[in-house]
Amino acid sequence: MAERKSDRTRAAILTAARERFGADGYERATIRAIAADAAIDPAMVMRYYGNKEKLFAAAAEFDLRLPDLSAVSRGELGEALIRHFLTRWEDDDTLRALLRAAVTNESAAERMRELFVAQLAPTLRAMEVDEPATRAGLIATQTLGLALCRYILELGPVTALTHDQLAASLGPTLTRYLTAPLG
Repeated sequence: MAERKSDRTRAAILTAARERFGADGYERATIRAIAADAAIDPAMVMRYYGNKEKLFAAAAEFDLRLPDLSAVSRGELGEALIRHFLTRWEDDDTLRALLRAAVTNESAAERMRELFVAQLAPTLRAMEVDEPATRAGLIATQTLGLALCRYILELGPVTALTHDQLAASLGPTLTRYLTAPLG
């Protein structure tokens, strides 16, 4: 089946939006700039997506690329996750843009919630932990808090820490969230 022009237009808008949101963040990215990047009229962006929030939610297809933790010893699970999340936050500007937007925008906050529920909880289910959704939520408190302090607020003492220091400091907490009895 031949690709329709509207499909190409939507794809161009989403590509431009991902790049613009990643480079400028949610607040500074504009519909006009995204339309210019896609070489279309801004009215077309509005026609397909309605507003900036809906466009961001559509463009916010993120993959945490969670590692296979089956070979990691039980006592090192938390450190492995912290190292993984540090790498993901540093390698993907769009994740930082989503976090930045999620603080003030309900559509972005919902997308962030979906990201952790849809990707982290199934990984924990595969590890056969009890109450994977609760444990995923606890892990999110630490990983999102770390990302907020390190990459958005840029708290000096947190940004100064190396990956090894962060893994050693926060890893045991995540390990406890994964392995200790809840409650």
